Amino acid sequence: MSLQKQVMDKMKEAMKSKDTVALTALRALKSAFMLANTEAGAGELSEAEELKIIQKQVKQRKDSATVFTEQGRNDLAEPELAEAAILEQFLPEALSEEEIGKIIEKTITNVGAEGMKDMGKVMGIVSKQLAGQADGKTISAIVKAKLA
Repeated sequence: MSLQKQVMDKMKEAMKSKDTVALTALRALKSAFMLANTEAGAGELSEAEELKIIQKQVKQRKDSATVFTEQGRNDLAEPELAEAAILEQFLPEALSEEEIGKIIEKTITNVGAEGMKDMGKVMGIVSKQLAGQADGKTISAIVKAKLA
């Protein structure tokens, strides 16, 4: 079952149970899917593209929650974190930093990367391989540490 269909099913459940937080998050995600579908030249979204959209939505909510928390507005941060948690259920299980490190080491060996000049090469391969399982910031930090 595609992620878009799963989102629609969850949205129906949220409507029936009158879960406004879940409904808000799922409607925003559906909107992001529709926007991506209607972009010029875009056909049906692949699962990787759907995962990327979900990750972006989760990241936006977490970033907003961080800003609200820094400003002392926990009343606004809590709904953002709740929405992020709802959207995260559509992402695959996140890997630990140790597991990410092993995959990066393996990729560095396979590519023959020798320093920071090869970071782009390694990042490209690892980012595709770990789509939905790790965020770019974490991957980047580990790659920098391994190549330095």
